[in-house]
Amino acid sequence: MSNISNTNHEQAQSPGFEQDPFASAFPETREFWSAAEAGRLMLNTCEDCHRPHWYPRMVCPLCGSTRLRWQQATGKGTLYAFSTARRATPAYTLAYVQLAEGPTLLTNVVEADPDALAIGMSVQVTFRRAEEGRMMPFFKPDSPI
Repeated sequence: MSNISNTNHEQAQSPGFEQDPFASAFPETREFWSAAEAGRLMLNTCEDCHRPHWYPRMVCPLCGSTRLRWQQATGKGTLYAFSTARRATPAYTLAYVQLAEGPTLLTNVVEADPDALAIGMSVQVTFRRAEEGRMMPFFKPDSPI
């Protein structure tokens, strides 16, 4: 797992997603990573079946169309499932979050006491920078817990 930072000092010194080997290996995700730099969560939406999907790819997994467009997501979702790795250093919570738009993301929950999390809890996106350079979407409770 990548080390993640969320301090302004570390973000300002990071080279950004253009230098990140993962982001640069998949040019079709460039718009996604560019929006993440600005704190926006984007989803591919199919122009034929009109449904958004996750993860970013060149073909709609729901109907096979290649007619896709990027659409900004609300960043709101619901905690579908989660597990906290308490023996890890530092401990972290891995989760599936179902977005308001429909797709489900595998992500981490941050800024929350794992013991206060509950299935069905409202969450919202927040971004943190990975050590490789790209801003990554994470989720936090929609209201303080």
